[in-house]
Amino acid sequence: MDNNSNPISPQGPKKPKFMKFSLYWMYSLIALLLIGLYYMNDGSVSKEVNWTEFEKIAKEGGITQMTVYTNKDNVEAIITDSIAQKIFKTSSDKIGKNPKIYTNIASPEVLDKAIEKWKQENGFHAEVKYEKGSDFGDMLWSFGPILLLIAFWFIIMRRMSNQGSGGGVFNVGKAKAQLFDKEGPVQVSFKDVAGLSEAKQEVEEIVSFLKNPNKYTELGGKIPKGALLVGPPGTGKTLLAKAVAGEANVPFFSLSGSDFVEMFVGVGASRVRDLFRQAKEKAPCIVFIDEIDAVGRARGKNPNMGSNDERENTLNQLLTEMDGFGSNSGVIILAATNRADILDKALLRAGRFDRQIYVELPDLNDRKAIFRVHLRNVKIDDSVDIDLLARQTPGFSGADIANVCNEAALIAARKGKNYVQKQDFMDAVDRIVGGLEKRTKITTADEKRSIAIHEAGHASLSWFLQYANPLVKITIVPRGKALGAAWYLPEERQITTREQLLDEMCATLGGRAAEELFLGRISTGAANDLERVTKQAYAMVVYFGMSDKLPNLSYYDSTGQDYGFTKPYSEDTAKLIDDEVGRIIAEQYDRAKRILTEKSEGHAELTSVLIEKEVIFTEDVERIFGKRQWASRSEEILQDDNEKEGKNEENSSKTETAITSETQSETNLENSENTVETNETK
Repeated sequence: MDNNSNPISPQGPKKPKFMKFSLYWMYSLIALLLIGLYYMNDGSVSKEVNWTEFEKIAKEGGITQMTVYTNKDNVEAIITDSIAQKIFKTSSDKIGKNPKIYTNIASPEVLDKAIEKWKQENGFHAEVKYEKGSDFGDMLWSFGPILLLIAFWFIIMRRMSNQGSGGGVFNVGKAKAQLFDKEGPVQVSFKDVAGLSEAKQEVEEIVSFLKNPNKYTELGGKIPKGALLVGPPGTGKTLLAKAVAGEANVPFFSLSGSDFVEMFVGVGASRVRDLFRQAKEKAPCIVFIDEIDAVGRARGKNPNMGSNDERENTLNQLLTEMDGFGSNSGVIILAATNRADILDKALLRAGRFDRQIYVELPDLNDRKAIFRVHLRNVKIDDSVDIDLLARQTPGFSGADIANVCNEAALIAARKGKNYVQKQDFMDAVDRIVGGLEKRTKITTADEKRSIAIHEAGHASLSWFLQYANPLVKITIVPRGKALGAAWYLPEERQITTREQLLDEMCATLGGRAAEELFLGRISTGAANDLERVTKQAYAMVVYFGMSDKLPNLSYYDSTGQDYGFTKPYSEDTAKLIDDEVGRIIAEQYDRAKRILTEKSEGHAELTSVLIEKEVIFTEDVERIFGKRQWASRSEEILQDDNEKEGKNEENSSKTETAITSETQSETNLENSENTVETNETK
């Protein structure tokens, strides 16, 4: 134990600690000085008069005491109250105990002669004293304001410098990186990063190199200078970097790309230099730059006239520090971005970022592992099936899954439960995807029937189209901005065929087609459907080359340059693209109306059930249309779950059994965007 930690140590009594100087002490001393000066003055009034008036008062006997300052050629006199009232023109209670007047004299000798004359002619009998006056008061009045300005400047400069904390004007060029170590506040390890097995393996290798470099250098290998984590938002890029900080036994610097950006010229480049200077001093170490696209955007691509020279200067300095003439041995750069397509090519080349680690959306097995991590601290009962939750959340990122677990816990707490149950997770998924349920929203009977016909149109077409996503649930209860919604469970596929896209477009147009066929009018409720269908059709023609008149042509630029201000095709081709998009959508719309006309009786029955129950599930549609002809793997899983629930809960209601099938998905264009059909109003 440290000796200084005990009041009495073998070395003797502990030395008392002196109090640190505080600026408030100075304020207190100034206040005491002003109070002392006030009381020394007794609150009496004083006034400067000329010699003629002073002599007149002396002859009238109005002076009781006189003080002559020999070194100043100055005289001060205490006068009677009656004379003071005339001079100051005020009452006696306001002039103080010793009202004074003072004036300048030619010399003390001249004053002595005048006093002798006053004594002989006017009977002057006041006490006369001779003193040497102090110059401190004059100096205080002369130099006091200057001293106050100096003190004020000193205080302001000290606060701006902020004692080297990096937030002041003198430290504006210093890097704002946070330094973490094993005992620091970040307590995240690789066991907290579920899924991301490939990405985690590459990052673990970097940490392993820092811990045991001889294992690699003996074979002639060199440590990668940098690794770039690329992936959609919420997939765990920053979490992976935090795990590196928790696992590595080396210093870990963390900062954001926006920390380099400042309104002052040259600050960004200065901060880059300071960052690498600190990193070299603590090498071997790891530097993590989050959202590097804030400073690493491609140079010369800014459409603003003149672009941003300061940002480009910062990027140039970063490029030089990462792979210039200087040596950065032992300094590894980790960076994260979800916009790798806009980064400068010089930043991505080998020698700077040797590795690009893609962090994708988790698949089924990864989602299971992520659920296990986030459910560690959640009180759940036996009804929660992690496998079922993972199957019902395709397209969810790690952040989305964390939100589901948290939302489920909040819902259970709101209901006063002691444990979070499966139904709470189902409600959480619905809440996140569709929004908050609004049962109090006022809808007329005509609007309710229109919404039911619209949603039944989606459900009917998805049931009879081979490649349409399998239906899970339909509701006409308003949620968020949507007046109605349909939940689907798409297959997790890596590629999408032309037939699959066309079937999905046809099912999406089912709501508008049902309105036209069975209501005789169309509404704004299909706005969301039309937007998605139009985007899909344009993607088929412009990106995927799936058009008959423009086969095998793609005008998509994967480099992110976007062709500048010009299109990569002529006006004739643009017209042809528009014609093809219109033709594809028209064909699928006619196809949707044809199928709905053939299945009009089932559609009408489904509409009635939906109006009555407001929420229907897969088995309700199966009871009306029969078993679906094309059962996908997702549907087989759902049916197995339903059968399992039926065996375990024979006395449960059909509604409760169907609730186990609730799900959602939010996938990219290749995996189809038809997971949740919404009937929105404009």
